[in-house]
Formats: sequence, structure tokens, C-alpha cells
Amino acid sequence: MQFAPTHPEIIYNIPATFYDVSLTRNKTLMHLIKKLSLSLLVVIILGLLLPQNLQMPVQGANASSYHPQSFWYYPWGKSVTHKGVDIFAKKGTPVRAATWGLVLYCGPFGRGGNVVLTLGPKWRMHYYAHLNSIETSSFNLVTQSDIIGTVGDSGNAIGKSPHLHYAIATLIPYPWRIDDGPHGWWKMLYLNPIDYLNKK
Repeated sequence: MQFAPTHPEIIYNIPATFYDVSLTRNKTLMHLIKKLSLSLLVVIILGLLLPQNLQMPVQGANASSYHPQSFWYYPWGKSVTHKGVDIFAKKGTPVRAATWGLVLYCGPFGRGGNVVLTLGPKWRMHYYAHLNSIETSSFNLVTQSDIIGTVGDSGNAIGKSPHLHYAIATLIPYPWRIDDGPHGWWKMLYLNPIDYLNKK
């Protein structure tokens, strides 16, 4: 009759302390993961709590400078739906940041022409397109008093009236906004800028 050994680590020539060290390392790793997860959660919550205080980005523009129902207009060419608002103004009119934020990118971007993309409060991206000129740089922290560009007709706006295409997208999806309309599932990410502009 054979009996199972009471100390298998001796059979395999593994010191008993190996298990203690591994256990300690696992506990340390788990503790680190918990701390990082908690820190990330705090950062996300703080970002959501920051006030947005959106302002009209085009200098001198008002409610008559854009169509009140242009958001999600369908059909809208290759974009299918219009996921922002077009604010019309004279070419060269200053464009200021609608809210404070960090410039993630500025430069040419496909149909948008010259664009500026910022990350603002509540984990929302602010997209300024068809600019004539760009007056900021990537990774700049901008405030509402900062001019980030000027109204233009770059990208697929060439030959059209100069305007700023302004869009807001959230990094934290709002699934309850999805519907059965064209590109309806995109509505969980794109917010209607007109809702905020009309509050001013």
C-alpha cells in the first residue's frame, strides 16, 4: 500500500518558502490592482463632476447662425447623418474653445479639413472642423477665452459657405439614447450641441 507524501515539495525538490513567496507576490499584485482600479474610478467620477459651462465657440454667433434641427439630419452624404451643428460665420472669424480642455489633436483630418479635437469635462470630446487656420497646438490646455482657430471652408466644405462644424462625443456611452433611426446606435456617443448652445 502506498501513501501520499505529506510534503510534496520535498519530492519535487521545491523549497517550502517558494509557496510563501508566491502567495505574498500574488497578494501584493491583487492589492496593487485594487488600488489602481479605485484610483481610475475616482478619476472617472471627478471627470464626470467637473462643470462644462459650454459657450458659443464662434465669436459673435447666435441662434440664427445655425439651423435648430441640423443635428442628426438625414441623409447627410458620406456621413449618413449629421452628427454635429454647422455654425455659419465670415471666413476668418475667431473660434474659441466651447469649454476648457486638453487639445488631443490639431491638423488636417479627412473630410473635416483643418480640425481641433479637445477632451473636456465629463469625458466629452469636442470636435471643431473646417477651420481656415489653427491657432493652438496638441497637448495645450485651453480655456474658453483661448482662440483655437478661425472659421473656414476646409475639407469637404470647400465651395460652401464658411462655417464651423462643431460636434460633441462622450467617451462614456449613453446606451439609453440608442434608437431605430439611421445610425441610431451612434446616438449613445454623440450629443446634440444645440441643446447646450440654446441654453445660452
